[in-house]
Amino acid sequence: MKIIDLRSDTVTKPSKAMLQVMFEAEVGDDVFADDPTVNALEEKAAKLFNKEAALFCSSGTQTNQIAIKVHTQPGDELICDRTTHIYNYEGGGIAFNSGVQVRYLFGDKGRFTAEDVIQNINDDNVHFPKTSLVCIENTVNKGGGSIWSLEQMQSIKKVCDDKKLPLHLDGARIFNALIETKNTTQEIGAIFNSISICLSKGLGCPVGSVLIGDKDFIYKARRIRKVFGGGMRQAGYLAAAGIFALNNNIVRLADDHKKAKYLEQIIQHLDYVDDVITVETNLIIFKLKVQISMPHFIHHFENHQIKIVPAGVQTIRFAMHLDVDDSDLTRITEALKSFNF
Repeated sequence: MKIIDLRSDTVTKPSKAMLQVMFEAEVGDDVFADDPTVNALEEKAAKLFNKEAALFCSSGTQTNQIAIKVHTQPGDELICDRTTHIYNYEGGGIAFNSGVQVRYLFGDKGRFTAEDVIQNINDDNVHFPKTSLVCIENTVNKGGGSIWSLEQMQSIKKVCDDKKLPLHLDGARIFNALIETKNTTQEIGAIFNSISICLSKGLGCPVGSVLIGDKDFIYKARRIRKVFGGGMRQAGYLAAAGIFALNNNIVRLADDHKKAKYLEQIIQHLDYVDDVITVETNLIIFKLKVQISMPHFIHHFENHQIKIVPAGVQTIRFAMHLDVDDSDLTRITEALKSFNF
């Protein structure tokens, strides 16, 4: 029986078509900037968001941490929501790598307002850390794949411009957002000073993220990548997968959203579920009632050959992705409905 893996959209495996383009990739040494496939991916990603340059990296954590390092100095403070990936899931990298502290906000499923930013920018006073960066995550993982509207992001951009603050986008799942909002990558590019996009989540690549910005920013980022040990040699085999994904796997994200919204309707009517975050994209986050044993629930799914993990206290996250097909939905539904508590 096929194992269904709902732990994350990072668990996907390359398709045969993706593997073929990886196998055929022309490569060089990317640390010397002469891997033609890496260069082509970086050019493609930069052009997509109407930016000057880009940098291929091993992970979204690496691209985010490089961006923070470039934008800040030790002792500075950045503003983000308390749910963000950079604050929760990057191993304390903000402090470890950049010596920066966090002013976190209490937004709506990870989305805060321009006024929130204004109220949390420190005065120019020797007693306070210098506010030097604002970070947005879109979609918001812990917000259940929640989406920022273009207007929300533009209003924060205006504040950042007025206060001369750079604005960084953790866009690990930005294409999931754009599939729903119908905004363009160019509109997103106009808002942010730097953008991280992930290739190994919904887009289905085995490895990789891309950091995007202007030439000066990427020049500095390349140096930081080297310091972080992120220089790769014949990385074109991986970059080829990224090019394939950007060409072929964006539009199909709508299928993941459709599956997630289908399961949301099932989960909403289960007696043992206390709450479900409204599904906007490919993530389903729901809370079990307090009397339900999490280990028992997870073990039940293991018995159905379905992998799941907790996402907090009494909280489960399902991630839809390209390796979950319609027949898998039937098995997931059966597992949900047959749980005996």
